[in-house]
Amino acid sequence: MSVQEYLEKHLLPRKIEEAVNAAVRAKAADPVLFISTHMRRAAPAVITQVRARQILDSRGTPAVEVDLHTNKAVHRASAAAASAPEGAAVDATRDAEKRRLLAKAVADAVRVINGKVSEALVGMDPQQQAQIDQAIMDLDKAHHKTEVGANAMLAVSIAACKAGAAEKEVPLYKHIADLVGKSATTLPVPAITVINGGTHAGNSLPIQEIMILPVGAKNFEEAMQMGSETYHHLKDIIWEKYGADSCNIGDDGGFAPNISSITEGLDLVIAAIDRAGYNGRIKLAIDVSATDFCVGKKYDLEFKSAKKSGQNFKTGDDMIEMYSQLCSEYPLVSIEQPFDKDDWEHSKKFTTLELCQVVGDDLLMSDPERIKRAVNEYTCDALTLKANQVGTVTEAIEVVKQAKDAHWSVMVSHRSGDTDDSFIADLAVGAAAGQIKAGAPCRGECLTKYNQLLRIEEELGTEAVYAGENWRTAAT
Repeated sequence: MSVQEYLEKHLLPRKIEEAVNAAVRAKAADPVLFISTHMRRAAPAVITQVRARQILDSRGTPAVEVDLHTNKAVHRASAAAASAPEGAAVDATRDAEKRRLLAKAVADAVRVINGKVSEALVGMDPQQQAQIDQAIMDLDKAHHKTEVGANAMLAVSIAACKAGAAEKEVPLYKHIADLVGKSATTLPVPAITVINGGTHAGNSLPIQEIMILPVGAKNFEEAMQMGSETYHHLKDIIWEKYGADSCNIGDDGGFAPNISSITEGLDLVIAAIDRAGYNGRIKLAIDVSATDFCVGKKYDLEFKSAKKSGQNFKTGDDMIEMYSQLCSEYPLVSIEQPFDKDDWEHSKKFTTLELCQVVGDDLLMSDPERIKRAVNEYTCDALTLKANQVGTVTEAIEVVKQAKDAHWSVMVSHRSGDTDDSFIADLAVGAAAGQIKAGAPCRGECLTKYNQLLRIEEELGTEAVYAGENWRTAAT
């Protein structure tokens, strides 16, 4: 083929002329750079390859990372594995076996991604998120996505979402907002972990997390400043009261003093808020993760203690009474997973009291069918969205819409064994969730989300809207 034939076949003379004319109109200072950029934009992006690898998450557990190649760039994403109910208590032998099986599962997922997933996506337009996700879902018909794996599917889906945003030349959160069908974006109120317990720490505290919500901040930057200051004052208070060895941290970065009483933990946090000077501007939240200590139909608040008093083995009604008292004595505005994942009865009884936000985690598992039942039975009024429980960006967005249609709150959440991917920060803003849970203001995998939100707020400038006092209604 001659040069002239090649030029004519690819319509290059016309395309070059268009690029030159555009450079002239723009009065480009560097016409060569302008023309090359213009020509690059003229070529539509297509996926050329998907490559996966095994990496380690914040717990040193195998996770999946994906590089999605287009004819223009490479886009990377990772997702923490969801191998078993989060926080499941296991002994050392079972834990070793779980890790071995998880490593095999991740290795299998890597092979599937590098094989049939890559083959299915090659040639697709990265802007077509729904079509890409459907192609991934078509490869795994299992209800719980056990063939490819929800975490593996999510890593591919997120990488495609990043590629789509790049092709549109818009920030990731704006691309997500387009996918959701919203024009407005919202910076979420962070639910910042300050104390860890439950199966996420080696102390005697039965509940998994005590969190603070800086609802009185004027913007997200101030919210993180308030949260960070309170966190460090809390460290000083714990040091003064219990000694240096009580300042160790749990899985989510919260401090793990050897306390067993929920009220003792809340009192410590209240003291830290007071010392920081933020009384009235910071509210409290707890993640009970009650599934971890449900025995039959009762709740063992001493499940981590070798010596049990027998006084803390509670019925569902006892738990409701305890939560009601906590809500009356503390500025406690949100309780996550207050009962076992299958205790629909007491979840409903407590939610109908409308004492605080009741967030479904294990109860819902981001499953549309369980969400539908919870909406119909009014067994909670907020959703914990963990994207790797659903599998793809499209499915996560559909779950958010389902929650919003029910006038629920939405809390976008990390995983306790997480990677340094910051996608959920953009998801929370683009979906206008109103709340994000990403751990403490320490540990790299937590800060990567919070720091991304700070960048987003800076980029939005005067258009930035912080959920603040509207943290529960922003999603609706």
